[in-house]
Formats: sequence, structure tokens, C-alpha cells
Amino acid sequence: MNEKRERVLRTSPREKKIEFQERIYNQTDMKRVLRHLDSRARMIAIRFAWVVLLSICCVAARDFVKPAPQPAKTYPAHDSHPTEAITVAIDPYDMPDKAQIFSVKYQDDGFLPIFLIVTNDGDQPISLAGMKPQLVTVNRTKLAAATADDLYRRLAHPTRRDNPYPLPFPRTKMKGAVSKKAMDEIESAQFSAKAVEPHTTQSGFLFFDVAGLSTPLAGAQFFLTGVRDAKGNEVMYFEIPLEKYLSAPSSKP
Repeated sequence: MNEKRERVLRTSPREKKIEFQERIYNQTDMKRVLRHLDSRARMIAIRFAWVVLLSICCVAARDFVKPAPQPAKTYPAHDSHPTEAITVAIDPYDMPDKAQIFSVKYQDDGFLPIFLIVTNDGDQPISLAGMKPQLVTVNRTKLAAATADDLYRRLAHPTRRDNPYPLPFPRTKMKGAVSKKAMDEIESAQFSAKAVEPHTTQSGFLFFDVAGLSTPLAGAQFFLTGVRDAKGNEVMYFEIPLEKYLSAPSSKP
């Protein structure tokens, strides 16, 4: 302690001034460095925010592209009629990663998209003009495929399910309009083929109203009737247990 006091006392005023200036200079340099780092960090954050924003915009702006169908026999959930050389397959889009192809969140509004694939391996065309798809749940509830108008009505007038009160308390209104983009997507996605030419495949989405069903696929059956051959004769109905899909390995056809 005494040695430190003696060293301070021996320091000349000029040396003290130089030492003081050096401390000020070092502090100024440190502030300048910190300001530079802060500026660089802000720039990095701004650039990152722009990248995220552009990515979101690109995803939001992309148009719906219907999946390219494979031959119906390659899907786990299918039913073949060898005599008529017709195979029908379904591929439910019940998982978030598969549903990313849509801009509309159909499952949030109670609809389950199911990709329908019809392959005609015969030498004559078949007619689908009168076909009737049906999903029968494990409780024997029969669900017909929703029409475009059914989808528009539900999407235009969504109902909130987060109000625990049965009384009509004021609630936040939800936007009740279907955008043109959503309408175009529905039109492009829905199964619309009226016939399947020889050695070709037709495909499209069916939408089933499964609101209120926690596990609509477990134990369910899919039926397709109304398929006719080139002579106008109705082909035996197609029946596909959904367990074929649920128990299949998680790989795309």
C-alpha cells in the first residue's frame, strides 16, 4: 500500500496528464467499437427480417399445383377390378406436411381433402359422369363429397369454436369472404373428370366434411359407385378400407 502511494506521489503532472489522455482515448475507442458492433448487428437483423418476409410472401403468393398422379395400383389404399382393368386409389391429405400444397387451410374448417386416382388399363374408355364417392366412418356415418358450393359456404361463414359460453355474448367477427385465389384453388383441385380414356389416369381431390370427428379415418371405408364401362354398364362398386393407408409405410407412391 505504501509503495503504491509513493509511486503516485512521484508521478509528475505531465505524466498524469498523458495517463489521463490515454484512458480517455481508450474509452473513446471502446465506444466506437461498440457502436460499430451495434450497427453491424442491426444491419444483420434487418437483412434477416427481409429474408424471412420475402420467404413468407413467396409462400403466400404461390399458386396451387395439383399433384401429378401415379398409376392407382402404386398407392397403398387401392382397389382393383382385373376384369374391367380399372383401379381406384385414394390418398388422404390429413397431415400438415402434405396439406402444405394448399393455400386454404381446409382442415381448420372441418374438411378432409382426399386425393382420388382412377386408372383405366383397358382398351375402352370408362365413364365417371355418374360416379358417387362416399366415406363411411367407423360409426357407419355416411359422408358424401362436398360440392364447391359447400366449400364456399363454409369458408365464407366460418364459425369460431373457442367460445365456451352457450349464451350469445358478443364475439369477434371473422372475415366472411372467399377470395378469388381460394375459389380458383378449389376449382383446380376438385376431381372433375367425366371419363377416363384407355391406358390413362385421372385424378383430383374430394373434400369430406369431418367436422366434429377426431379420427375420421380410423376404421373408415371409402366407396365409389356409378362407374360405367364403354357399353354403359355399371361396374361393381369399389371399396377401400382406410386402414390400408393408415398402416402403410410413410413413403410417397
